[in-house]
Amino acid sequence: MSAISVIGGTPISGEVAVLGAKNAVLKHMVAVLLAPGRHVLHNVPGILDVDIMGQVLDHVGAHCVREGTTLVIDVPETPNPEAPLDLVRKMRASILILGALLARGGVARVALPGGDDFGSRPIDMHLDGLRQMGAEFELEHGVLEGRAPDGLQGTDVVLEFPSVGATENILLAGVMARGQTVITNAAREPELADLAEFLNKMGAKVEGAGTSTVRIQGVGHLEPAEHGVVPDRLEAGTYALAGAITGGEVTVRRCIPDHLRMELRKMEAAGCRVETGEDWMRVCGPERPVAVDFATLPYPGFHTDMHPQMVAFLSICNGVSIMTENVYAARFRYIGELNRMGADIHTDGQHVVIRGTERLSGCEVDGCDIRAGAALVLAGLRAEGETTVGDADHIDRGYQGFVEKLQAMGARIRRS
Repeated sequence: MSAISVIGGTPISGEVAVLGAKNAVLKHMVAVLLAPGRHVLHNVPGILDVDIMGQVLDHVGAHCVREGTTLVIDVPETPNPEAPLDLVRKMRASILILGALLARGGVARVALPGGDDFGSRPIDMHLDGLRQMGAEFELEHGVLEGRAPDGLQGTDVVLEFPSVGATENILLAGVMARGQTVITNAAREPELADLAEFLNKMGAKVEGAGTSTVRIQGVGHLEPAEHGVVPDRLEAGTYALAGAITGGEVTVRRCIPDHLRMELRKMEAAGCRVETGEDWMRVCGPERPVAVDFATLPYPGFHTDMHPQMVAFLSICNGVSIMTENVYAARFRYIGELNRMGADIHTDGQHVVIRGTERLSGCEVDGCDIRAGAALVLAGLRAEGETTVGDADHIDRGYQGFVEKLQAMGARIRRS
């Protein structure tokens, strides 16, 4: 396991450009299985999760070649319906292979997914929606086998919660189902809208993606396509907060600030100066942030994957902030690590109470997932002395060149 060492106390200032969204490109890589032939994806980040998904695709018969930030994927006429246990357990997004393989061949065998360690995050809504479309499932020895013996049939699916993964799985299944599928209370995330745009380039008929009602008219055949992946709003927000927590000024290029409306609003409320353009944003941090309350919610609410970084920022606020986690209530392991650095944070159910402290001090901490690891690095940038974030491989799952980009903006940071 690798580690990242940070010596704090230096304001982070400069410019940084982001690449395509992890939470979009992984879904696009699954979507290619719906159409045999050569697909081309641009603006693809060089992150560990993309490599893992590439191995999953290799196992089902596709072939992936990376050329810089371009990923070329050749899909066979008849993909292998089984995704490998060891790879699927590493990454939650691999569960989406279920909908794609059922749509393509009527059979799918997928291990129950793994990924970040924060709660069970059940897939019940995925399976309920696919069952309504005619799929049948059996779980044995940790492997979920799905079959659609009569093919998939379009239907009306009402989600009890706007789950991103469930919306995506039903969308992938619906594009080749017979008739029309309507998803009500669908997730509205920009990455989902980007997936629908890619599917439409392949010949799908998807309307309403990015709204709470998505309509999919099934088609019998899809063609390979070329697509540029939407910018990563989480990467952009993380670098903005790296500048903010150190009292520096960071300009993020090649992003879409409109996708971070709530996060930027809360940064402003905490005392940051925020400027935005069509594809850039600039955040200048205060000496100490003002206490601010926030709650995570599905888009366009505050993204749950920005919550650890925001809590790290508010750990040095002047006052008391309260954060409410409404999406993944068990993602609080990192809080004990922040407290080891001198933060004063405690949890009460799904609520986090942050009593701001004037200073943090560096120590050894454990980065238990992608965003927790990033948040602890941000805290280390502010802390006195040296902070070593262990299990830094988690960060590599979501950020390309994380250390190098921070170094270019003045951070005293290195791999160790």
